[in-house]
Amino acid sequence: MVETDAGKAHRLRELREFLMSRRARVSPAEAGLPDGGARRRTPGLRREEVAVLAGVGASWYQWLEQGRDISVSPQVLDSVARVLRLRNAERRHLYVLAGLNPPVPEVEPEKQHMCEGLRRLIDAWMPYPAHIMDMYYNCVLYNDAAAAVLGMRPDTTQNCIVDFFTDPLYRSRSKSWERNARTVVAQFRAACSAYPDDEGYQAVLTDLKAASTEFSELWERRDIEDAGQIRKELDHPLVGLLCVESTAMKLPARPDLTVVLHTPLDEANTAAKLEWLASAEGRRGAMYPVAG
Repeated sequence: MVETDAGKAHRLRELREFLMSRRARVSPAEAGLPDGGARRRTPGLRREEVAVLAGVGASWYQWLEQGRDISVSPQVLDSVARVLRLRNAERRHLYVLAGLNPPVPEVEPEKQHMCEGLRRLIDAWMPYPAHIMDMYYNCVLYNDAAAAVLGMRPDTTQNCIVDFFTDPLYRSRSKSWERNARTVVAQFRAACSAYPDDEGYQAVLTDLKAASTEFSELWERRDIEDAGQIRKELDHPLVGLLCVESTAMKLPARPDLTVVLHTPLDEANTAAKLEWLASAEGRRGAMYPVAG
């Protein structure tokens, strides 16, 4: 989208205010500088101190903070972000205000441990299936409905896209498998393309190509799709046809994770069937193996 003159003026104004506010929050001691004693009239760092610590010219940094329309590079912005002790979200915001594409999101150290809250989230989604996967499609958590309906269980590869192509139980239940396979591969290619040199994606890709000729054929089509919603039709051995819609959602605080929630569609009495499967009677029925 083309930026208007008014939009650019607003962005540069926000850049000026943002840099000034963050500079005021960093004390000289935090930056490894003497505090300046009584000579320092305002808290925080001076502009010239930020420039020296970031390894940029004092005039250039002054122009940046004044919101002038100057050229900037990611390397310089990263140096400024380091001096101003910006968090990941703030660093991305700085890129946007400076007119650059933001870097790939990173996980804040204090957000690494969110599994307890995420477990509560997907358990609260019962009786509907829900699971959480990491950036490589490895399944991190799944609720009881995902186990009962989608066949998620410990003795699979625990990788959602590998199991999509190799798990005979899921394949036998999925009536929409062929239609959805193209979308699944196109979404995985889009995820891979954002990290072309990532060894984790390459490892999953190698496993998939070795395990499934169907995946390899779809991969060579080079289709690309963003993650979103997928209609799934499943033939469950206890309740018959189920029609659900899966929605993939990213977590801003954990950009490496995706929450996948399945919502019943108004077909085949799906909601009532899912409620029955989660009931005591349904769980007892699931204890007896049924050939798929």
